[in-house]
Amino acid sequence: MKNFFLLILGITVLTSCSDYQKVLKSEDIAEKYKFGSDLYDQGKYSKANRLFAQIVPSYRGKPQAERLMYLYAKSFYEMGDYHLAGYQFERFAESYPKSEKAEEAAFLGAKSYYELSPVYSKEQKETQEAIDKLQLFVNQYPDSEYLEEANKLVNELDYKLQKKAFEIAKQYNTTANFDSSDYEASIAAFEDFLFEYPGSSFREDALYYRFDSAYQLAINSIEYKKKDRLEIAKTYYDALLRYFPDTKYKDALAEMSNNMEAAMARYDIKS
Repeated sequence: MKNFFLLILGITVLTSCSDYQKVLKSEDIAEKYKFGSDLYDQGKYSKANRLFAQIVPSYRGKPQAERLMYLYAKSFYEMGDYHLAGYQFERFAESYPKSEKAEEAAFLGAKSYYELSPVYSKEQKETQEAIDKLQLFVNQYPDSEYLEEANKLVNELDYKLQKKAFEIAKQYNTTANFDSSDYEASIAAFEDFLFEYPGSSFREDALYYRFDSAYQLAINSIEYKKKDRLEIAKTYYDALLRYFPDTKYKDALAEMSNNMEAAMARYDIKS
């Protein structure tokens, strides 16, 4: 009995493949449209997409074009081809702004760019582009059913940009090896980070490493620059404790604070 069902299944698959190849080579665009729609409904997006690609030009201006263009774009999305999905969804939203699918198409088009965003350690051009596309969607559809998800995606992408910027700044600090130019670059990078992302979850870390860079720069500085650099380090130390009085870096700060106060005493700098 088991072998019988396997035989029937095999015949069905072969017949299905044969029918698909027949329709693929057919000149009948209506047949391709129907067969492609059936394949799409069965979740066979790649095969449906091949048929849709053949007939899209022929359906321009026809009543079926709206549905066809939506299925065509969605098939790319379901296949994971987010470059083409984003492009086709944008074309659909522009061509059919009054369609009942326009809002969904605009959202999925923007989400396609989100899917293209790389890990934080790589170049983040696509991440910024995805944020721009999602923000455009939010502005266009402020009452959308997809609003919550769109905002969630923007937050994820923004976190990625923050992580990238923070790690770059931190790298200057951790690889400095008492090189003043690296510590200066680290301070500048953290200044930029704190200005650009004032509410970041990395704020405490950024304030600490900014101070640490200024501290290392001051303590290891040549004599005639030490006083000014100690004063700058002290302002960064105060800023960290002002915003985070119970900072997780308290243990590390204790020794640094003692060393800094001893050095400051030599120049009569008030602590």
